[in-house]
Amino acid sequence: MSEFTHLDDHGRLRMVEIGDKPVTRREAAAACRIRVGPRIFPLLLAGQLPKGDVWAAARLAGIMAAKNTAQLIPLCHPLPLTGVEITFAPVPEAEAVIITARVRTEARTGVEMEALTACAVAALTLYDMCKAVDKGMTIENLRLLEKSGGRGGSYQADTESGSGP
Repeated sequence: MSEFTHLDDHGRLRMVEIGDKPVTRREAAAACRIRVGPRIFPLLLAGQLPKGDVWAAARLAGIMAAKNTAQLIPLCHPLPLTGVEITFAPVPEAEAVIITARVRTEARTGVEMEALTACAVAALTLYDMCKAVDKGMTIENLRLLEKSGGRGGSYQADTESGSGP
């Protein structure tokens, strides 16, 4: 048998069978950073960008992305999400924003991909809402921060490594 769970005995892609796994409470958090630069950062904080409420659009896009992850990532299972939270933390010294997504479910598989997808789409939406002012933004350091529940147990990213958002 393959050591990769998404490959069958013949090396073909497959969706992992989760029917025998117990339903448990699962949670995951992910984050990324978008550097918006000196032209956008003050306008973003003041709510003065030409496309309107950037924060609301990015938050809603992140929530919708988490809910639709199985339609975007081919081998993800559709999951009944019980909660999605998207938060934004401005970082003035970097002229950046840290986007964090926290996703919860009670299911047979985890929500790491949903949290990562939510962050990525929220960042892309923030980019889209700001690009009329400056297209030089960068999205960086998308990563899983933590997860809990399931057979794999808990995971906590190494915050000492300095590779966080």
